Amino acid sequence: MHERKLIPSIEKRLAHFDELSQKAKKESKEKERKRPTITISREFGCEGYPLAEKLKELLEEKTNEPWSIMDKALLEEVTKNNKLLDNVLAKLGEKSRVVEEVVGTFSSHWKTEGDYYKLLCKQIFALAVGGNVILVGRGSAIVTQSLDNCFHFRLFASPMFKMEYISKKISLSATETEAFIEKKQKQRDAFVRDFLNCDAKELKFYHMIFNNDRTKSGRMARIITDYVLYNRD
Repeated sequence: MHERKLIPSIEKRLAHFDELSQKAKKESKEKERKRPTITISREFGCEGYPLAEKLKELLEEKTNEPWSIMDKALLEEVTKNNKLLDNVLAKLGEKSRVVEEVVGTFSSHWKTEGDYYKLLCKQIFALAVGGNVILVGRGSAIVTQSLDNCFHFRLFASPMFKMEYISKKISLSATETEAFIEKKQKQRDAFVRDFLNCDAKELKFYHMIFNNDRTKSGRMARIITDYVLYNRD
């Protein structure tokens, strides 16, 4: 329940995503142009979603194209909704075989809920292939390592920073906030470990690492935007 207060309501974002998916489905019949995808990995309590929002604003301004943000809540909602999931997967076209191969490389590591993870992995990969999307969490940086249109970034911060950030969003005591952050971080670590048999803290997965204590979301967004647009094909 507490985590819901950290990101905007899903209903409006879900409707916007459905609109973009329908548009992408139509465009998939046209000649494809490789578009960049950005993944954001972060320790719980960092400015992951504020960064994604600022990135979306800057990228839409610079590219004059729509961008979408996919976080845990939206990814899980789409995974449960067959119609929306079909729209996402329709973007793949002939690339579906590649997705099956990627899923196969991870599936032997899955400890539980294999079918669910398979759908989630397909969804993340399909979105990343389509481009113009910002994927927040869910091991997306690891799932999409084989795609050359993807740029990966990770945020870390001191315990004090994370406690101050969370306390602004949720009314908890200092002790409760600390326990909440620790619990959510353990859940994230377990998800990536069980899903991908990897550690999201490994630096080899990322193009850049940011210390959120020293670099706020607005500055990170400007740096990432310049880097991605300068280095895209």
